[in-house]
Amino acid sequence: MKLAEVKDNMQKSIEATQRAFNTIRTGRANASLLDRITVDYYGTETQLKSLANISTPDATTIAIQPYDKSSMGQIEKAISISDLGLTPNNDGQTIRLNIPPLTEQRRKELAKQASKLAEEGKVALRNIRRDAVDAVRKQEKNREISEDEARDLQEQIQKVTDQYTEKVEELLSSKEKEILTL
Repeated sequence: MKLAEVKDNMQKSIEATQRAFNTIRTGRANASLLDRITVDYYGTETQLKSLANISTPDATTIAIQPYDKSSMGQIEKAISISDLGLTPNNDGQTIRLNIPPLTEQRRKELAKQASKLAEEGKVALRNIRRDAVDAVRKQEKNREISEDEARDLQEQIQKVTDQYTEKVEELLSSKEKEILTL
């Protein structure tokens, strides 16, 4: 396994963690809050963003305009049962979600959720590291590389893992600051 391949996999993991952070609410309207919402659309679980135009007309409102007006009921239901804690308002054409200011308790819950997502990102990085180290050991066992080369590669893999783990910590710190700031 090449070091560039390890870095590439770890970068993808960082990007996935960032996308997960974007789905956490921070008190401002953001269309990415709805990225995880799936709707039962004619018996198939479908991403909400494929069923409707989602926009943020102002800082406290998300507007959802379904392409198919008959799906409004299913969209409302999916939002209601989600973990967002938002109540949809339907005017027959558009579903509006009002983003209320977060309470201190809700901010702390969201910060814990962000910590959990960061930990999942770190676990993904450790899994990539484990796979890379296993590949190096296999190369060493098959006499493709020497013991010294294997040790050097393992040290490099660990350094890269540490760098990317630090990036996850920075993302978490930034997200927590964003959540906890009034």
